[in-house]
Amino acid sequence: KNKSLEGFKGGDSIAAADLLTLEVDVLLPAALENVITTKNAQDIRAKIICEGANGPTTAAADSILEEKGIFVIPDILANAGGVTVSYFEWVQDRGGYFWTEDVVNDRLRDIMAKSFADVLQLAKQHRVNMRTAAYMLSISRVATVHRLRGIFA
Repeated sequence: KNKSLEGFKGGDSIAAADLLTLEVDVLLPAALENVITTKNAQDIRAKIICEGANGPTTAAADSILEEKGIFVIPDILANAGGVTVSYFEWVQDRGGYFWTEDVVNDRLRDIMAKSFADVLQLAKQHRVNMRTAAYMLSISRVATVHRLRGIFA
């Protein structure tokens, strides 16, 4: 109705910068790039950061978060659902299929859960953070496809 939470009586108003430093279980930066920087990373008290936006954390801030032991689900993993559903739309269009919303959600859930598990396993296996493991896995998958297709072989 008001297109804003300003004046909402059910909560307290805080500055956007203060939102990042609240003591929360999960912090979900989901709008802008470079909101977590060396200027605020040390003050972040979340246990988990799930990057909904593209590139919300600078590389230097990522190192600080890792030193602090904050578990980061990187953007290339956390926000891949939109691209995945776009792929589903392409598959349906190419094949003349129509999937219900429940089918799309079930397939998306399966893919995202498997992707998370694969990245987590790789992170543990190689003792790297989730971002590094996500890049390792994605590069490996692209390299495998190129090899199988004979591209650059």
